[in-house]
Formats: sequence, C-alpha cells, structure tokens
Amino acid sequence: MDFDFLLRKIIHVDMDAFYASVEQHDDPELKGKPIAVGGGSKRGVVSAASYEARKFGVRSAMAGSIAKRNCPELIFVKPRFDRYKEVSIQIRSIFFEYTDLVEPLSLDEAYLDVTENKRGNPSATLIAQEIRKKIFEKTGLTASAGISINKFIAKVASDYNKPNGQKTVNPEEVTQFLEDLDIRKFYGVGKVTAEKMYRLGIFTGKELKEKSLEFLDQHFGKSGSYYYNVVRGIHLSAVKPHRIPKSVGAERTFSENLSSEIFMLEKLENIAGELERRLQKSKIAGKTITLKIKYSDFTLQTRSKTLPYFIASKDLILETAKELLYQNSLENSVRLLGISLANLNTEKEKKNEDKESVLVQLKFDF
Repeated sequence: MDFDFLLRKIIHVDMDAFYASVEQHDDPELKGKPIAVGGGSKRGVVSAASYEARKFGVRSAMAGSIAKRNCPELIFVKPRFDRYKEVSIQIRSIFFEYTDLVEPLSLDEAYLDVTENKRGNPSATLIAQEIRKKIFEKTGLTASAGISINKFIAKVASDYNKPNGQKTVNPEEVTQFLEDLDIRKFYGVGKVTAEKMYRLGIFTGKELKEKSLEFLDQHFGKSGSYYYNVVRGIHLSAVKPHRIPKSVGAERTFSENLSSEIFMLEKLENIAGELERRLQKSKIAGKTITLKIKYSDFTLQTRSKTLPYFIASKDLILETAKELLYQNSLENSVRLLGISLANLNTEKEKKNEDKESVLVQLKFDF
C-alpha cells in the first residue's frame, strides 16, 4: 500500500564529549588527557568523560570510584554548568543563522529542519559542514552531525563518524541503511530491549523488518508500532522549536547512605521545595507524582501516584511523596532520592505521528 510521504532535510548536531571538551579547551593542560567532569567526591557520579577516558570504559552516570578503578590516571574536574550553558548559547546562535526550526535536546545537541533555510542552500550536507566549521571557529570545539529525511535516521547517523565527522543518509539509501543497522544502534533500543530482541532472533534492521506489527506489539507493547515504523523509514515527528516538557523533577545524591524513612523526610522536603521552584518558574502543574529511590547497591526503584487534580505546591508534592515513601518498606540503605511531576497541564493532544506511510523514492538533493 502506497502513501505520500513528506521528505524533510533534517540535521542532528551533536557536540563531541561536550562538557569534557569545554574543560580541555579552557585548560590546555587537560588536552589529550583522560578527564571526567564530576565524580571526584566520595559519592560522586561522572557527568561526562573525555574520549581519552572513554577508552578505559569511563562513562557518564558511572560512580567516580569505579571510573578511577578503570582509569587510574583519570583527572576529575568540577562541573561548570554556567560555562557549558554560555557555550551552548553560542552554538545555538549559529543554528539560527540557517533556520528557525531548531529543537534543542540538551545543551549539546539539537535537531535542525533545513528543508527550507535562510541561506537558500539546497544541500543539507553542505549546511551541516558549514555549521560544524563555524562551531569550531567560534568555540574551538568539534561537533558531529547526521543528515537524513527524518529525526530518527539523522540521530542514528550523527553517531557514525564521531568525533568531528558527519554522515548523510540520502532518501535512496534509507532502506538499505536501516536493514543493515545493528539493532543496538536503533535510537530507542536500550540494553534490555536489545537483549530481548536477540532472544527473538532480531540482530539487524532487516530481521526487525521481517517481524509483523502483531508480533512486535505482542512482545514490545506500545513500542511495537514505533519499531515497526522506524525500520521502514517512517518517523513523522516534526522538528519542534518549543519542546513541551513531559515531566519536571528534582533529585539529590547523599554524602552518606540513609537507612531510615525518618531521616529522609527532611531531604524530601528540600527536594519538594526545589521542584516547586522549577514548576513556578515554568508555570507548570501536574497530576502524576513519582518518587525515585536509588539504593546503595545502585538498584533503582520508582513509585508513582496520579491525583485527580493538578498540583504545583511544595506541601501537596511532599504529602504525596511521603505517602509513596511509606508505601513499601525500603530494600536497602538509600543513596539518592528524587521527585518528579508528570501528566502536566502543558500537554496537548498528541498529533497522530504514527500515521501509516511508506518511503517513496524522490529526487532530493542532500
């Protein structure tokens, strides 16, 4: 069955080891050395690692003690988020020279829709090259880019020639590119899902494509239709300049493990207060409260409750968080607590991005 499909020219720009690269740029003595941003304190967690550190298996979200064990020469650097934000603003100013359709995902990556652009340049590939060159000239940092017909493929492609490279997947190359793709490289397929796919005999996009929608729905629930579509090059999500948050949260990692709920109440009150400030700043309220608990053995547990009304006040957030805390006994001592609010009043009716469509081969200069 054939459907018309709007082909876009999408660029995904991803800075290379952003936090670590900023530190190495600002302090030349760190260049070429394995560094970790964050993770230097007794209970610290690595926020980012340089490529030199990654060779030793150092990764973000890794405990600093483990990172140091993997790489004895590792240098810990204190995060400077104000500096990272400053550089991020410089980078985004370059994006807006080409298009107003910029969707930031974080400080160090963004989608750009350059189907129609301010430079009148028909080649998204050349635009990506220009943008990466300007970023380097303005900040001294390198970026990688992926270019293709939709956000999914562009994001996958941006990881191909890292660092300081780019990859274009032209419309006529999409089918083969996705069929050859290792399932672990599919954006949205994590470690657990990949292992499940392996057990089902799915190792590449081609094998995923051979599975029916019913099969994928049966084994992967709501994600089944997503996998069914993206492996066929169908991902109709537009670049959204103003992304609406799906949740707002705050969390704290403690210097010492907490072993009693009573000791946690004061911490939860502080977290609820921080969450209230973030909600007020964004003028947001929500109905679903989730309590996040990370134990001393790094296992993670979440407990949620949905209220019949929107809340944004510290008192109501704290009241529900306490209820969730006492819902079940703790499994171990606790190293981190977090509270998040979802089901927000900013959520609008989701546009149907799962409309059936197939890729049509059109002449489209990339």
